[in-house]
Amino acid sequence: MPVVHLFEQPERFVAGTVGEPGQRTFFLQARAGARVTSVALEKEQVAVLAERVDDLLDELLRVTGGDARVPAVAPQELDDSGPLDQPIAEEFRVGTMTLAWDGESEQVVLEIFSIEPTAVEDAPEPEEESEPDEVLEVHLSPALARAFAKRAQSVVSAGRPPCPFCGNPLSEDGHICPRANGFRRVSE
Repeated sequence: MPVVHLFEQPERFVAGTVGEPGQRTFFLQARAGARVTSVALEKEQVAVLAERVDDLLDELLRVTGGDARVPAVAPQELDDSGPLDQPIAEEFRVGTMTLAWDGESEQVVLEIFSIEPTAVEDAPEPEEESEPDEVLEVHLSPALARAFAKRAQSVVSAGRPPCPFCGNPLSEDGHICPRANGFRRVSE
């Protein structure tokens, strides 16, 4: 039975980073009162989650003809540009995530599962699918979900600029660009 960190309508649910661009660690953080849960994940997971949350809310607006209580954009009063709550204690590293709409409570439901430990090469294959050790379950109002997606997209785009040729991130001293046959491209 996994440990479930449940947050129903948290005071705060945000994506954030620790470290300098190129060396950042990405986190999702939920807070309710004095209880704070932080989970680490990859930049791409943050980007995809933000995109999918927006897509889900856009689809709800489209299907209901605008009758659902879903804001088209993030409400300005929910903008959150503050740093992650301290101390940041990583509960687990994120593996898979699920996203759903609970029509009864009119909430976005995120289930964020811990990554399974890497398998030892000589270990026998498990006969049945194993459960993750931990789960972060967050229930968000549509407005808070829009605000989360907006901030998450901002956090992802705040990194190093992409190379105009290959799309890989540029560092201050440039990078070896695969589209330039190995020549070093320097950021301008």
